[in-house]
Amino acid sequence: MADAFQFISYYHPVDYIKALGKAYDSEESPAAKDAIAQILINSRMSAEGQRPICQDTGIAVVFLKIGMNVRWETKKSITEMINEGVRKAYTHPDNVLRASVLADPAGTRKNTKDNTPAVIHTEVVPGDTVEVTVAAKGGGSENKSKFVMLNPSDSLVDWVIKTVPQMGAGWCPPGILGIGIGGTAEKAMLLAKESLMAPIDIHELKKRGAFNRIEELRLELYEKVNALGIGAQGLGGLTTVLDVKILDYPTHAASLPVAMIPNCAATRHAHFVLDGSGAAHLTPPNLDDWPKVTRDVGARRVNINTVTQEEIAQWKPGEALLLSGQILTGRDAAHKRIADLFSQGKPLPEGLDFKNRFIYYVGPVDAVRDEVVGPAGPTTATRMDKFTDMMLEKTGIIGMIGKSERGPKAIEAIKKHKAVYLMAVGGAAYLVSKAIRASRVVAFADLGMEAVHEFEVQDMQVTVAVDARGESVHETGPAEWRAKIGNRLKDARK
Repeated sequence: MADAFQFISYYHPVDYIKALGKAYDSEESPAAKDAIAQILINSRMSAEGQRPICQDTGIAVVFLKIGMNVRWETKKSITEMINEGVRKAYTHPDNVLRASVLADPAGTRKNTKDNTPAVIHTEVVPGDTVEVTVAAKGGGSENKSKFVMLNPSDSLVDWVIKTVPQMGAGWCPPGILGIGIGGTAEKAMLLAKESLMAPIDIHELKKRGAFNRIEELRLELYEKVNALGIGAQGLGGLTTVLDVKILDYPTHAASLPVAMIPNCAATRHAHFVLDGSGAAHLTPPNLDDWPKVTRDVGARRVNINTVTQEEIAQWKPGEALLLSGQILTGRDAAHKRIADLFSQGKPLPEGLDFKNRFIYYVGPVDAVRDEVVGPAGPTTATRMDKFTDMMLEKTGIIGMIGKSERGPKAIEAIKKHKAVYLMAVGGAAYLVSKAIRASRVVAFADLGMEAVHEFEVQDMQVTVAVDARGESVHETGPAEWRAKIGNRLKDARK
């Protein structure tokens, strides 16, 4: 278990690498193409450096099929053995993984420090082997999970096409949609999660054609979801999903339960079988499996230490920037603590000054060896929307950096305060970390990875996502590409 979770922290599945390479080759949107390029470059860098693909190294998910004839020569339970493996994996000194699991979720939300416990699904089957599937599921994509109880006469396709745009880009497309149909509410959710463990094969399915209704649905949804024009990182483009997976199960005559769970650009899972003869061996990708990508992005260089609101006002949505200077970090727990201090009439901790500075929504992985910081990609910005007006008004920040779109409330605050929101590419955490030259904890050290850090960055690439006038590239980009794709489809039908 420990080896498997270490393995998937830095190796994408080969099928994902190849599917993303095809998407890169076919992508016409410059912004989306560069986002895919960053994900692919990050993927290869992580494989070579054996460091996490994403700073969110996920909650451990395990599917087990245990043969009825298997005998365990241990006093430990299955759960205890798996959690010991997870503990060893996430605290490995050569590749420390981020501990993201919190106990007492409705109360103190205290970090367990070793990412245990895992979420375990067990099935007892005929045979004498143990079939294991492991996955590390990040919070950004898991938070976009959806469930609905449709009427039997309702259209599943219509619900999916209506729902996917509502998910925003926080699930880090391009990725995979897993859909579970039937059973009961909890069964549909489990089917959706389990479907994501299968390899990407939509292109093979398109070539041979559908053999049954489920395969017909997969092809229909693949085409219609990509026709939405959401694109990589929600910037607008041709590829939003690399595949659509579906599992179904018999259901009640009165019901049509449907669950949908996305897998992000940091798709991480592995499969192996234990037969009692020794350890299983996972085969890493060959470096030749990664496509050759090029990047030629004209970017404005910005000294983040001296930039003014007058300069920020000149930035345009979709414009690429290279940031150099000092930025502060902060995400969910830090924002909540700051809000609590203000509500109690208390000052910020000594030395914590946000005036005229940028805040980066990130929870980095701990550094190893000679690293300044571990992988440090952005977290989903919408979770900070409810704090945005407070931060702009009371702390004096002039800009934010995160992942995905901002909601109406945050955009209005950005416009009111003539601030700016910049987007870094989710799924490129190791690449982003290479732009960080120094790091120190400034406040709230007890929050661990959610503490406020100061990063010194050099040429950190970001995109203007919401400008000082409140225009969002996550609205204009997809709308532009949805219209382009729609026109092409109309022309093709003539």
